[in-house]
Amino acid sequence: MTVLIITHSSDNECIDRVAAAIRGMGGRAFRFNTDLFPQGARLALASGPAASRSTLRTPEGELDLGGVTAVWYRRVAHGGGLPGSMDPQLRSASVQEAKQTVEGLLASLRVPQVDPLPAVRFASNKQVQLELAREVGLDTPRTLTTNDAGAARAFAAACPGGVIAKMLSSFAVYRDGEEHVVFTNALRPEDLEDMRGLDLCPMTFQEKIPKARELRVTVVGERVFSASIDSQAAEGAEIDWRRRGLELIDAWREDALPPDVAAGVLRLMDRLGLNYGALDILRTPDGRHVFLEVNPVGEFFWLERAPGLPISGALAEVLLGKAPRRDTWRAFLHGPPRAGR
Repeated sequence: MTVLIITHSSDNECIDRVAAAIRGMGGRAFRFNTDLFPQGARLALASGPAASRSTLRTPEGELDLGGVTAVWYRRVAHGGGLPGSMDPQLRSASVQEAKQTVEGLLASLRVPQVDPLPAVRFASNKQVQLELAREVGLDTPRTLTTNDAGAARAFAAACPGGVIAKMLSSFAVYRDGEEHVVFTNALRPEDLEDMRGLDLCPMTFQEKIPKARELRVTVVGERVFSASIDSQAAEGAEIDWRRRGLELIDAWREDALPPDVAAGVLRLMDRLGLNYGALDILRTPDGRHVFLEVNPVGEFFWLERAPGLPISGALAEVLLGKAPRRDTWRAFLHGPPRAGR
């Protein structure tokens, strides 16, 4: 069995971990660094009567695409290796053609995919996530996405415990080549007084939820892995633990979800059509579990260091068909979806 891994050259150690697990189970893992295409990789997609075989050649070797039995869609960096000296318009066209070609490859491979690109895109919508989470019985925070300052102030007034502000998409500002990530922040009274920035960019506001523990819940097929940290014990991490992510990397502890919450998480994954997802959930001091969001291609590598969750092995089992997996990939590549739970 051969698993095609869609990623890029700068991806982290999780690629090697999953590839090693696949090989350990008797399969073949073939890595496609999308930043090397088109300059450093050769892709030939053939179709039509008497078409030749489709192949992918990279520095790792050659892959007959007809022999692929599963795909792990991890990360992409289309055209990332193209020369910066190219004419901007021509470079943009090259990147777009590379993107369309790789997406055509994925659509043509009628094999299990973790996860199909249409599923990843659908599940990445944060408003959809919250609606479906509520429908399957998970607790969610009051939320408002708006560019209306009056609506934002009215929302804040209705949340006596405070409000946080966040972006729907990952966002960073680059100054002198250095990345500055925009984290989730608590909304201050002075922020409510001056909200002129909403005219330029909508913002998402949520009620501030008291935290006892912050949980990272990783779902692989039908398995639920859960770990947590006490972010309130680390100065600067109280609102967004990622501000002190490196300092907290060894502080994560295995922390099982209550059975009813775990069941709700699996129902949500069914509705989203995902076999993999990294969820952020808060546990309140009174024991509630509040769903915040799910990242369809979220990170997990640090959870294998501490507390040692076997996520790579679980992914390898799902990709090789050795563990139960949702077959919703068929719906995205072949036809209408089947009913979930």
